[in-house]
Parts: sequence; C-alpha cells; structure tokens
Amino acid sequence: MDFTPIFGITTGPWNHSYTALRKSRECVIAIPTVDLIDQVVRVGTCSGADTDKFEKFGLTPLKGKHVRAPLIKECLANLECKVIDIVEKHNIVVLEGVAAYFDQSREEKRTIHAIGDGTFMVDGYTLHRKEMMRSKIPDCV
Repeated sequence: MDFTPIFGITTGPWNHSYTALRKSRECVIAIPTVDLIDQVVRVGTCSGADTDKFEKFGLTPLKGKHVRAPLIKECLANLECKVIDIVEKHNIVVLEGVAAYFDQSREEKRTIHAIGDGTFMVDGYTLHRKEMMRSKIPDCV
C-alpha cells in the first residue's frame, strides 16, 4: 500500500518563508524538542530575508537527499517536502513529504507545538513565552 504524507501550512506574502516556498517549491519541516523552545522563539522572531538563522543561532545545516533546503541537525526530526499546491485565497501551502529523518540519539524526545500568541504545548502541558514574543528582542538574540 502506498502512502504519501500531505501537510498544510498557513503563511502568506508578508512572510519571507512564503516567498521562498513559491520560488523553490520545496522546504524542510524541522521538529524541535522542548529543550530548544527559547531558541525556537528567537528564530521565529527574525526574518530569513535579512538574517542567516543558522549562523545567528548556532544551528547546524545538513544536506537533504531530495530538496535543496537544509535539515537542522539539532532537531529531533526533519521532513523533506515538496510544494504540491498553493491555495492563495486562504494562504495555505500544501506540501508532500518525500523523506523523513529521526535522530534516535537525542536524549530529549518531547516535541513542542506552537498554539499561538507565544503559547506552546508539550506532552499536555502549556508553556508560555508571550512576554518574550511581545518584547522587542534586540537583533533577534
């Protein structure tokens, strides 16, 4: 039986990632663990249009097998994806997963899920980073 994972993400023209997705038609979904939450927030408050996030935040890019976008070594899992549709009316990008990687060697395996406004869920618990996201972080530090 053949199974192809399909993902939908929302973004739009205001976001550098949207422009990159339209141009390259591919991406990597990197899945971080709870120990990276503050780094994730900092990365998310900067634009890739003017910041090399790998260099700025000490992340390690890894070469994928199917897409040019880099995987992130520090993340628990990485999914290589191809854009299969863009629903502009609703700012939805539809992705097809073409490869998946899981780092068994990582001790921390609890993943985080952003639910909006600086709030994250991990294993049923809520972690708040609202103040961190609202404050102006100088130079995305």
